[in-house]
Amino acid sequence: MGALTLTPNVATWSIAALATLGVIVRPFAWPEAIWAVLGAAALVLLGLLPAGTAWEGVLKGTDVYLFLVGMMLMSEVARKEGLFDWLAGIAVRAARGSATRLFALVYAVGTVVTVFLSNDACAVVLTPAVYAAAKAARVKDPLPYLFVCAFIANAASFVLPISNPANLVVFAEHMPPLTRWLALFALPSALAIAATYLALWWSQSATLRAQEVATDVAPAPLSRAGLVAGLGIVATGGVLIAASALGRDLGLPTFLAGLVTTLVVLLLRRGGLVTVVKDVSWSVLPLVAGLFVLVEALEKTGVLAMIAATLKQAARGAPAETAWAAGGLVAVLCNLVNNLPAGLIAGAAVQAAQVPEKVAGAVLIGVDLGPNLSVTGSLATILWLTAIRREGQDVGFWRFLKLGLLVMPPALVLALAGLLLV
Repeated sequence: MGALTLTPNVATWSIAALATLGVIVRPFAWPEAIWAVLGAAALVLLGLLPAGTAWEGVLKGTDVYLFLVGMMLMSEVARKEGLFDWLAGIAVRAARGSATRLFALVYAVGTVVTVFLSNDACAVVLTPAVYAAAKAARVKDPLPYLFVCAFIANAASFVLPISNPANLVVFAEHMPPLTRWLALFALPSALAIAATYLALWWSQSATLRAQEVATDVAPAPLSRAGLVAGLGIVATGGVLIAASALGRDLGLPTFLAGLVTTLVVLLLRRGGLVTVVKDVSWSVLPLVAGLFVLVEALEKTGVLAMIAATLKQAARGAPAETAWAAGGLVAVLCNLVNNLPAGLIAGAAVQAAQVPEKVAGAVLIGVDLGPNLSVTGSLATILWLTAIRREGQDVGFWRFLKLGLLVMPPALVLALAGLLLV
């Protein structure tokens, strides 16, 4: 009887694992979204997950969908209106012919964008700007600069609560006040950002030394519509900070800001809606929806209750050791199932177990920083991959993993040590 009741759970875990593997490996070069949707559909068609429950899982991602649509709309109109080309010219001229200086400039800008606009915005908004800068600088290999966008998007994503939507999931209604947040995460964030920069710079130094950066870059004109797009992005940062301070969801404010910015730009241009809508990477939305359904199915198998019970017992006996173990385990788990579902499961477990603040903080660091190990570890990195593919670039799973093995572990260890030292 026990074996019979276990069978549906095993089937659910197997389908979720295969779907996740499909997202990571992309057999037949099919987009990541197809594998997530196929996994979700298989669970419903095989009767392992009721259709109504699957739909509930899809609806749980509403805030994420709204956030992504708002950011993607703003990014697309900014790209079309030449905002990124204009910013690229400024960055290249500031580099004064130095590939290393350009690398540091991109890293500094990426940190600011991630902190105040979120890691997903860094991937969506900054990546095309950095590619434009590399193109304007006429460098032979733009990947060292593009890698910055991927890695800083996760490394700087716990400076503020809004720096990563996953932060809001992990702490939920127990979100610390901003002063307490900064007291907890200022040192870990600084260590993670510094360690990530040093590891990235060291790994890319040979390529950077061989690069020549043009100095004769003419200033690109910025149209009135391009200026509006830029102001819209800046205003969105203010909206996100205000929404976070008020304890509001970030999705709807971001969507409205993106929609208003897009409509104003289109009014100034007197058209172009179809082109903008056509060029947005909509495939990200079914990918996220599929992942939410997979999480919903895993929760129904009792995985969440099991994790919460284990976490609560371990935290009660040895909180410091539990913080190290939980942070490291969640960091690895994010690369096996993506940090969006991992964050949802870990966040729910943290709330159910009512663990000490340091343990919850360690879980959050694992969710935020762990995905720097693999190209499918976080939604931000998948968005980054989508963005660079549009520019004719691509990075395979194994190439990113080899770089991630150099960059992520030192940053994770230092960040967790910094948290426990506070």
